[in-house]
Amino acid sequence: MSLNTLPTLGFGTWRLPGRECYDSVLDALALGYRHLDTAQMYGNEAEVGQALRDSDVPRDQVWVTTKVTPQNLHPDGIRTSAQASLERMGLDHVDLLLIHWPVFHRAPLEELVRTMDEVRQRGDARFIGISNFNARQMARAAAAAPVLTNQVEYHPYLAQDTVRKACAETGMTLTAYCPLAQGQAVSDPVLAEIGAAHDASAAQVALAWLMGQDGVVAIPKAASHKNRVANLGALELNLSDEDKARIAGLARGLRLCDPPSVRPDWD
Repeated sequence: MSLNTLPTLGFGTWRLPGRECYDSVLDALALGYRHLDTAQMYGNEAEVGQALRDSDVPRDQVWVTTKVTPQNLHPDGIRTSAQASLERMGLDHVDLLLIHWPVFHRAPLEELVRTMDEVRQRGDARFIGISNFNARQMARAAAAAPVLTNQVEYHPYLAQDTVRKACAETGMTLTAYCPLAQGQAVSDPVLAEIGAAHDASAAQVALAWLMGQDGVVAIPKAASHKNRVANLGALELNLSDEDKARIAGLARGLRLCDPPSVRPDWD
């Protein structure tokens, strides 16, 4: 199993707390989601792991991603916090371990990526990746160790052309978080008009547009059973070239996840 052979729609757990996270993940797995995305920063690794263990889905059929928080981005912090994540989730490994934000105050980028690869080599993660890296940082990371993906904010209002080109050059997958622009895409009139022609919702159109691009995986969060079911419907939607061009035309540089304390030097 690899990221590229999974269904291109995962389930994100950002801002899903406690019992809500547990119930949501259990439901997502029952519906057919096979890619779970969490992070140390989300505070719900334990709930994700418990739901996975309580589900009827075998562990080897589920891709689990977690991320090292910026506070742990130094060699010793990466080594110890990765093991702590496994203990919280009750797993012997994750499929993908990411650097959550490019914060290099305590060690150079290359040293951090090589330490992540040490964690991979000891068996705590099958693959390593990065998140919120710009194109220059991606090139440096790829030169330091094999990096599977760059997880970035990507939706119809944020083009990410530079990062997509860098992914193609480095062989990385682009994992799109906030693919519905924190709900803004749900009520977009252009997406709704395109959806009406396909008997689909605006949200399904946005997800289908992302998943229709080579090397792109989307990980929407859905807090309700209804939305989790609806998001899966995007897998059946085929957009025309004209549809795709109209959606791409919505880009206006809208970046929703840009905390000043960890803001990278964007291209």
